[in-house]
Amino acid sequence: MKQIEIATLEHLNEFAELFDNYRVFYEQPSDLEKCKSFLRERISNKETVTFLIKKNDKYVGFAQLYPLYHYKALKRQWLLSDLFIDPTYRGSGLAITLIDRCKQYCDETDACGLLLETQKTNKIGNNLYPKCGFELDTEHNYYNWWK
Repeated sequence: MKQIEIATLEHLNEFAELFDNYRVFYEQPSDLEKCKSFLRERISNKETVTFLIKKNDKYVGFAQLYPLYHYKALKRQWLLSDLFIDPTYRGSGLAITLIDRCKQYCDETDACGLLLETQKTNKIGNNLYPKCGFELDTEHNYYNWWK
């Protein structure tokens, strides 16, 4: 049985473990305490909405949304910033379930849609997102500025 919950501070330890594993997947060094601090601040300041998915009484994945605003639609748009399923549980449709919950949340918040970005090397994501109705934007270049 699977269940989806919105992450609160009560979920911090389990969420931080998943988030740390997500970062390691993207070749970042493990730092559980820094992840806890980062997530505690995001949740406390209501800067994110995160859906945690539980299977057999264990949290096994999450989808993290941040608010954006779309200039054409003149509405909120959600950035699906982070999506992760524990590798042991991949292939069982949990990511699709989380994405569907994010889409439902767009309806609940009168948002115009979801935006996401993934690395070109993320074969799993690049196969998954089109199956979930996402369209690849080939007309734009995305640039980052880091300090």
